[in-house]
Amino acid sequence: MTSKSGPHKRLVASDTPAERLLAWYDRHRRHLPWRSAPGETADPYHVWLSEIMLQQTTVVTVGPYYADFLMRWRSIEDLAAAQLDEVLTAWAGLGYYARARNLKKCAEIVVADHGGHFPDTEMDLLTLPGIGPYTAAAIAAIAFDRQATILDGNVERVMARLYRVETPLPKAKEELRALAKRYTPALRPGDYAQAIMDLGATICTPIKPKCTLCPWREDCAAHAAGDMEVFPRKAPKAPRPQRFGFCFVMLDKNGRIALEKRPEKGLLGGMVQVPTSDWLGTPLDVAKAEMLAPMKATWRQLEGSVTHVFTHFTLHLTLFATTGMKADPRYQWIPINQLGTVALPSVMRKVVDHGLGKLI
Repeated sequence: MTSKSGPHKRLVASDTPAERLLAWYDRHRRHLPWRSAPGETADPYHVWLSEIMLQQTTVVTVGPYYADFLMRWRSIEDLAAAQLDEVLTAWAGLGYYARARNLKKCAEIVVADHGGHFPDTEMDLLTLPGIGPYTAAAIAAIAFDRQATILDGNVERVMARLYRVETPLPKAKEELRALAKRYTPALRPGDYAQAIMDLGATICTPIKPKCTLCPWREDCAAHAAGDMEVFPRKAPKAPRPQRFGFCFVMLDKNGRIALEKRPEKGLLGGMVQVPTSDWLGTPLDVAKAEMLAPMKATWRQLEGSVTHVFTHFTLHLTLFATTGMKADPRYQWIPINQLGTVALPSVMRKVVDHGLGKLI
C-alpha cells in the first residue's frame, strides 16, 4: 500500500477543519527535496531517510545532507551494504549521531528481514531501530497513506493554540496527541500530515504567527483571545549542566593530525576525535594537563577555548598542542586536506579548526 501525494479528488466543500487545511495545502504546500509532487507515489525510503534526518534538525540544514545521501546510496539496499564509517562520515556535522548508527541498522534489518520493503503500519515500523512514535506515524501516513496521527513540535503548537491548552509541555503531550487525533482524516492522511507540519512551520510560527493567512483562525481559541504566542505553555527549564575537558592536538613531522575512534556505544559513538580527557562537571587544573596527555611531549596551551552545546549539557574544552612528533601507531594520522574523509563530529571540527588556526 503506497500513497500518492496531492489531491485524490477536488474538494467541493470545505466544511471540516481537515478539509480546509487540505484545501490550503493544495495551494501553499512547501516544495521540499524529499516530498513527492502532487499525484506522484511517495517513496518510503525517501520518506524514512528525510524523517530521520529531520529529527531535532532544521529543513535548511537537512537539505544538502539528504541530497548527498541519495547520491551515495540510491536505495535502501545500497545503504545496508555500506560501511558504518562511510555513513558516519557522510553524517558528520548533522549531529545526534546515534541517528546515523540506527539508520544503518534499520537499513540492514529492512533488507534482511523485510525484503527491502518498509513495513506499512505504525506497530511494525516501531520495531525498527531509530523509529519512535512520531517517525512511525509520519512514515505510515506519508509513505503508505495510513490514518496515523503525527505529533511534532509544529503540531503541538497548533493544537495548544487551537484549544488554549494550559498544561505545560512536556506534560501536555498526551493531551495534545488526543486533540490532534480528532483532526486526522481518513481521506488523504499523508497530505494532511504534511499540511499540518507546513501550517506550523510557515503560518502558526512560535513568534508572530501569520493568523490572517491561517485556514484555522476561526477555530482557534488563542487567536480569539489574542494570546497566541503564550502557547504552548512550557515548564521552566533546569539550568544546563556544564562540563569541562582537555583536548590534545598532535601534529607529526609531516603535518598530519592524530585522531582516534570513540567507542561504538555512547555519546558520539563510532566518530573520531583528537585525543581528549574525560569530560567532568568541574573545571580541570591546567597544571595537570601533562598528566592527562596521551603521551609525553612538549605541550603548550593554545589561546582561547572551544565551547559546544549538546542537548543535555554544555562542554568547555581547553586545547593543548604539540608538533613535529613521530607518528604513533595507536592513532590515525590524517593529512589536513583529507579531514573531510573522516567522521569528525561538529565539536571536534571546532576543536581541529581552532587548534590549527592557532598553530598555523
